[in-house]
Amino acid sequence: MVNKPEQFPYGKIAEIAQIGAAIRLKRRAIGMRQAELAALAGVGARFLSEIENGKPSAQIGRVLQVLRRLGLDLSIRPR
Repeated sequence: MVNKPEQFPYGKIAEIAQIGAAIRLKRRAIGMRQAELAALAGVGARFLSEIENGKPSAQIGRVLQVLRRLGLDLSIRPR
């Protein structure tokens, strides 16, 4: 059985865990370890791990720092 690569979760975000999943998938796709991304984004490795695991109390400003370093944007639009 061949494992399919996980599909990147582009689109509507309904839960914090989806942001974490997007970060994890992008980080892995570019071959970066958590510690490397954390240092590049100016956040702690523990914080990055919590984001990737969907911790709901993650600070949005720091989450945005990580997204920017990965070349990802977070958008808000009318329903």
